[in-house]
Amino acid sequence: MKYLYIFSFIFIFSCGKDDPIIIDDFEGSVPIRAVDLSDFPKINNAGIIFKDENGDTADLISMLKEKGVNTVRLRLWHTPSTVHSSLEEVTTFASQLHDAGLQVWLTPHFSDTWADPGKQITPAAWQQANFSVLKDSVYRYTKKIMKAIAPDFIQIGNEINAGILLPMGNKNSNNAQFLALLSEGSKAVREVNPNTQIIIHYAGMNNPASYFSSISIIDYDIAGLSYYPIWHGKELNSVQNTIEWVINSVGKPVVIAETAYPFTLGWNDWTNNILGSTDQIIPDYPASPEGQLAFMMQIRNMAYYNNQLLGFCYWGAELVAFDGPESKNGSVWENQAIFDFNYQLLPVNEAFRPI
Repeated sequence: MKYLYIFSFIFIFSCGKDDPIIIDDFEGSVPIRAVDLSDFPKINNAGIIFKDENGDTADLISMLKEKGVNTVRLRLWHTPSTVHSSLEEVTTFASQLHDAGLQVWLTPHFSDTWADPGKQITPAAWQQANFSVLKDSVYRYTKKIMKAIAPDFIQIGNEINAGILLPMGNKNSNNAQFLALLSEGSKAVREVNPNTQIIIHYAGMNNPASYFSSISIIDYDIAGLSYYPIWHGKELNSVQNTIEWVINSVGKPVVIAETAYPFTLGWNDWTNNILGSTDQIIPDYPASPEGQLAFMMQIRNMAYYNNQLLGFCYWGAELVAFDGPESKNGSVWENQAIFDFNYQLLPVNEAFRPI
């Protein structure tokens, strides 16, 4: 049945103006089949009850593990305004995940709030520090979180295209300082646990090989890329070519650190969704449960290409619409979660199954 399913899938989705990449060898295994569940503690506190594909109530963590998820990615903020994404919350959640037999992929933003290509705000506690003190703070903080959480994977920052801990770690204007800060983080990880895999995370498909080549002095293990069609292009063949380019020029395995796709263009609350029109998606992959699965199967297929892609992570897997005591704003990601508007698991779960 497995091979019949794969053959049917390839046949159905093998035509269109951007022909999906067809990988014939499905005998391998994707080492990292991850979901980002950073907001699950908040959603769980709101009383949301998730269901399996049959509509039966299910424990979220157990259900996802049963479907093949083997790694959970968690966001960590230095001093957030609430308990969410704090060291206390993430440490507790990570322990629960490890107890469930899942790997933990830690994503410290080295900020009190969101860090991404357009925003890398130094934590308030470090903003008055000179560069020497800032380096020491990165080193000590990284050792602290490594000891507390014991992650299997750790990023040194999140989507650090422009640098980290700006302005001192600005890659464009202070590249030497940027590299020095990354080195402190990497050194701290190796000292606590040399077996923890270090990821450097770049967002997008705009010349990442050049970026990773420019940080060749850093001790790290995996090149992480974000890929969202809405922001990073709609040509999947180009994505595959970019991945190969990074591997061949940098010599590191690649993981898709963030990706997602909509199962509908509709909404389930009054919060404006980030994605909501056909011009934001790939024409060959409609915003439907089937289109969401087809997109993710192509991302998964890339993971089999000569074993060059280490795996993938679905971002916002749990970000359903909800309105509990801690949130009056719903979810801007509700139509890109892996659960429908009734909190039932969608067919996209097939993308996580082990071979």
